[in-house]
Amino acid sequence: MSAVVLDLLFGDPEWRVHPVRLIGYAIAYGDRSLHTGFPRADLLRGACLTASLIGATLLITWGAIAAARHVSSYAGALLAVVLAWTTLSARGLDDAARRVEHAIAREDLSAARSAIRALVGRDPDSLDRTGLIAGAIESLAENLSDGFVAPLFFLAVAGASGAMTYKAINTLDSMIGYRDERYLYFGRIAARLDDVANLIPSRLAAVAITAAAALITARPRQSLSAWFADARKHESPNAGYPEAAMAGALGVQLGGDAYYAGILEHRARLGSPERAIDLKALASARHITWAAGAIALIVMLSLRQALAYM
Repeated sequence: MSAVVLDLLFGDPEWRVHPVRLIGYAIAYGDRSLHTGFPRADLLRGACLTASLIGATLLITWGAIAAARHVSSYAGALLAVVLAWTTLSARGLDDAARRVEHAIAREDLSAARSAIRALVGRDPDSLDRTGLIAGAIESLAENLSDGFVAPLFFLAVAGASGAMTYKAINTLDSMIGYRDERYLYFGRIAARLDDVANLIPSRLAAVAITAAAALITARPRQSLSAWFADARKHESPNAGYPEAAMAGALGVQLGGDAYYAGILEHRARLGSPERAIDLKALASARHITWAAGAIALIVMLSLRQALAYM
């Protein structure tokens, strides 16, 4: 709970020695050093990078907390809270979406395209006004799962070491888990492991969004229907769940074709176009994300309490 409060008050800390940033540096170094361009070698070397990075993250985090506890129980608890804080990004997610919303409200699409780079992987220059709003909404849903619910889940189940290990898996996927020519083999194990790690959190995020829809848009049934009908259409085994739930909660249609690194990708459409994708929809998506985050927090605190008694 303390880590969540820190995230809500201060957002993700912009430290030079940020744990997730250090993980990213290690992945980039491993990518430069180990990638060969030969499928069989890259599959093996990518698997070794993935396993060693995850193992090192777990051991270093656990060891640092254990060493701090030898100094004092308070030092150990403080370090665990600070490390857990760096794995959460609810405040940062909303701040990025709010910047996109305000830029579009000013009709400054150039600023909106610049701001949305913090949220999406697609080419922002190819997005018009509607595309910018839709991209922000999709990212709110997906990153609610990856950036808040998932680390919170692993924090509840396995403490700060579990949450940091999840961030290592997720960062590996975001950096090398692509299906392009360079990473198809090198990042395959990282991508599959991320799919497994997000299997439960993505469904929990969809449940939280559906519950939040009852409070914000009075559309829980439509959210649930879109989730059941469209979630499996997404190319990701996980991202479609929160995105489809959000589409149903808002009454908009998300997904569809998008450019990534200059290449057009054909993606499934999620939800039904009952309402326009406009700034009102983006504002509602931000409110749903906050409400869903609160619901997820209550669930995770309950889970943590239940595990403490086992």
